[in-house]
Amino acid sequence: MRVLFISGELIAGDIAYRLKQEGCEVKLYIEDKSRKDCLEGMVEKTDDWKKELEWVGKDGLIVFDDVGYGKIQDDLRKDGYNVFGGCEEGDRLEKDREFGEKIFRDYGIKTLDTFNFDSIKSAVSYIKSHKGAWVVKQNGHESAFNYVGMMDDGSDSISMLESYDKHLGEDMLISLQKKVYGIEIGVARYFNGKDWVGPVEINIEHKALFNGGIGPQTGEMGTIIWYENNEENRLFQATLAKLKPFLEKINFKGDIDINCIVNRKDFYPLEATARLGCPSAHLQAEIHSSPWKDFLMAVAKGDKYNLKYKKGHGIVVSVSIPPFPYKAISDKFYSKDAKILFKKKLSDKERRRIHFEEVSLKEEGGKKHYFIAGNNGYIIYITGFGNTVQKARKQAYELIDEIVIPKMFYRTDIGAGFLQADEELLKKWGWI
Repeated sequence: MRVLFISGELIAGDIAYRLKQEGCEVKLYIEDKSRKDCLEGMVEKTDDWKKELEWVGKDGLIVFDDVGYGKIQDDLRKDGYNVFGGCEEGDRLEKDREFGEKIFRDYGIKTLDTFNFDSIKSAVSYIKSHKGAWVVKQNGHESAFNYVGMMDDGSDSISMLESYDKHLGEDMLISLQKKVYGIEIGVARYFNGKDWVGPVEINIEHKALFNGGIGPQTGEMGTIIWYENNEENRLFQATLAKLKPFLEKINFKGDIDINCIVNRKDFYPLEATARLGCPSAHLQAEIHSSPWKDFLMAVAKGDKYNLKYKKGHGIVVSVSIPPFPYKAISDKFYSKDAKILFKKKLSDKERRRIHFEEVSLKEEGGKKHYFIAGNNGYIIYITGFGNTVQKARKQAYELIDEIVIPKMFYRTDIGAGFLQADEELLKKWGWI
């Protein structure tokens, strides 16, 4: 099968590599110029995906791993192509927080008010007249700009915004949400334009850079995922299940997630992710027993599919290098082209639990080696799986111990908070 994989910033680029390993002919397009050399030597590249439409044909599969291509996906489907990834209205659900809230309300999902501003000064003015701890979000994927307020009078959020205003200007679109307290948990599921495909996915993200939830917010430092067969799951019924008519209406074909804060009495949806997630897609590769090529094609065609998967818990750990979580001002101190080394010869099973992003494969001294590519610091993701979170953690961190990447860092507590307190509370409250 031929697969044309179109990626904005390699959110799930490793899946392109896995599709090749499954025997597919794959061509990968990367829009982000800073990642053009990623997966070099691992997957065939193209600089113009439109020229590859004749190559992939109406019998092949086109995969999009990012938002921003929704209208293009809708048009390709109208032209008879098999397209996985999302749609125009799905893009709006994620990118336009005001629109997302309206859809939630229209379909009976409780919302947490979001206030959108087209300038930083207007956001600051709002906080000054509405005291409280505020969560600051920048519309888009620049999660490093996000800030979770700590001060009850909003003074820290004001200070952060004033710093942005001074150094970045007023053209940043800002969203504010009143801070709520509880446990952050997400619920996701694949949809084929007509119905759900596969089980309910429950996930707990770890966005802060350092152990214990300390430090700046990142795209993601690690995640726990387990699959739930029971469609009566309370969280699913309160959120995603209610969106089914909307997803049918917009012909959504992909993975959709709603991230929430839950406590003893209530839940608060924070945002929707209408695309493959990172690093959740990498962990799904660990959990799924079914081939990606069959599963993604079924979703793209609108077919039913019996997704086979492991029962238990999985974790994924992001392994990064500076300048992550920020973009490099200069390549001068970036470790590009440094070799990724292994302390021992890894088994095939261990190698399959390494998921690549800013990595290339090149020959040196008659042997092939992995090298650091790109310049953003998102290097690899390591997965582990077991019938308990403890076993999944052990498997993942034992593998990380065998890998040497210059300047590498990662959180060592992915899943620890779940084991220590959150799992018991979520069960006590009836959410899992």
